[in-house]
Amino acid sequence: MTQMIIDGRKVDAQDGRSIDVVSPVNGDVFTTIPRGQEADVNAAVKAARAALEGDWGRMTALDRGRLLLRLGESVLAHHEELAQLESRDTGKPMSTARADITVLARYFEFYGGAADKVHGQTIPFQKDYSVQLIREPLGVTAHIIPWNYPAQMFGRSVAPALAMGNASVVKPAEDACLSIIRVAELALEVGFPAGALNIVTGLGEEAGASLSRHSDINFITFTGSNEVGVLIQQAAAVNAVKCVLELGGKSAHIVFDDAKFKLAIPAIVKGIVHNAGQTCTAGSRLLVQKGIYAEFMNALAEEFSKVRAGTPDMDLTCGPVVNKAQFDRVNRYIAKGLADGLKVAAEGTIADGVPAGGYFVKPTLFAAPSHDSTLLTEEIFGPVLVALPFDTEADAIRLANATDYGLLGAVWTENGGRQQRVARGIKCGQVYINGFGAGGGVELPFGGVKKSGHGREKGFIALEEMSTTKTLIQFYGE
Repeated sequence: MTQMIIDGRKVDAQDGRSIDVVSPVNGDVFTTIPRGQEADVNAAVKAARAALEGDWGRMTALDRGRLLLRLGESVLAHHEELAQLESRDTGKPMSTARADITVLARYFEFYGGAADKVHGQTIPFQKDYSVQLIREPLGVTAHIIPWNYPAQMFGRSVAPALAMGNASVVKPAEDACLSIIRVAELALEVGFPAGALNIVTGLGEEAGASLSRHSDINFITFTGSNEVGVLIQQAAAVNAVKCVLELGGKSAHIVFDDAKFKLAIPAIVKGIVHNAGQTCTAGSRLLVQKGIYAEFMNALAEEFSKVRAGTPDMDLTCGPVVNKAQFDRVNRYIAKGLADGLKVAAEGTIADGVPAGGYFVKPTLFAAPSHDSTLLTEEIFGPVLVALPFDTEADAIRLANATDYGLLGAVWTENGGRQQRVARGIKCGQVYINGFGAGGGVELPFGGVKKSGHGREKGFIALEEMSTTKTLIQFYGE
C-alpha cells in the first residue's frame, strides 16, 4: 500500500480506509492508496501553515530555488523509476512516460532558477514619498491534479507555488498518483522542510471537496472537467480564494489550401492520439479548406490508419484510456458519431496480444458533413478526431470559435498575413502557427478562455499567479 505525505511523514488515512488502484492495461488491482478525508486534509493544511511560520517561511528565495534545483536533479536521477510508476498508473507508452518525467524535472529547473528573479517596483508618486511594490507568497496553496498527466501537472502547478514561497497541499487523482507521492518523498530527501509539500490522496468528492472549501487555504489550482471546476470555484468563493482553472478544450486545427502536408499531417495525428487523446489541448477538431479537402483527407487517412494502440511495454503510438468510465465514455461518443451520420474516414488498430480486460479504444477519424454533431462541440477525451471542410478564412474562424471551449488552436498556412489574422481571430489562450505542441513548453504561458477556464500557468506569469502584491507608501519629508 502507498502512503500519503503529511508534515514530512508517510501516513495512512486517519480512519484507515483505502482505495484500490486498477491497471488500465488489464483491469486488475495492483496496489491501494489511502482514502483521505476531511481530517487528513485538516492535518495537511495545518502542517503547511506551520511550515510557513517556520523554516520554510524564513528561507530566502535563493535557498528555495536551490532546493527546487536539487529536486529537479533528483527527479532525473530517479528517471526510470518515476517513468515506470507513471506508466503503470496511466497505461501510457513508456516513451511517453519518460518524456513526462523529463518535463517534470524541467519545471523544477525552470522555477528553481526563477525563484530569486522575482523583482518588485518603485512607483513615482508625490513629493517626499517613496512607494514600493513588493511581491509576496499567497500562503497555503491547494493543487488538485488530474490523472492524464500526473507528473507533468504536478510540476506545472506546484513548482511555481513553491518557488514563490508558498506551502502546498496536493490532492492527486485517485486513478494516478504514484509518481507524485514518490516525488514528494524525493523532496524530503533533498531537504525540503516538513510541511512545505503535503500529499493527500482520496476521492474528489471527499478529499478534494474538503480541500476546496477549507478556510485556511489561500489559493487553488485545478485541471479537469468544467463541471468540477465550477464546484471548486463555488467552494473557494465562500472564503474569497483565488483560483486558476484549466477546464478542458475542443481545440481546432485549421488547414488552408497552401499548407504543407508533410508538416501538418504528422502533427495532427500525434495531436489526437498522444496519451490516447486524453489531453485537454488535444487537436480533436480538424477544419480543412474545401479546395484541398479530399486530397488532404486521403493523405491523413493513410497516416492515421498506421496508429496502433498497445501496452506500455509495446511502446506504440497510443496506450489504453485510464479507466472503465473513460473507456465507456469514449465508446459512447464513437457510437454517437455513427448515429449522427458521420463517416469513418480511417481507423487505427489495437495491437495483437493486449490483455482482454484492458481499456483499449480503437483510434477513429470521422468526416462530418456539418458542425451539428456533438462530437464537434463536446470534449471526448479520447483518440477521436472529427474533420470538417470550410470555405473562406472568415468561415474557418467562425467554425473554430463554435464551441464553449477556448484553450488551444493551430493554423496551417504559408500566408503570413493570414497566419496573424486567423491566430488573432481564434478565441483561445494559445495558438500554434505551422506547428502543434498540445500546450507544451515550460516557458510558454498557458491557459484558456470561455469554459476552458481562467488564469495562466507556465512561464514567469505563473509566479505572478502564485503570489500577491503589497504596496509600501513611505513619507520621508520634514
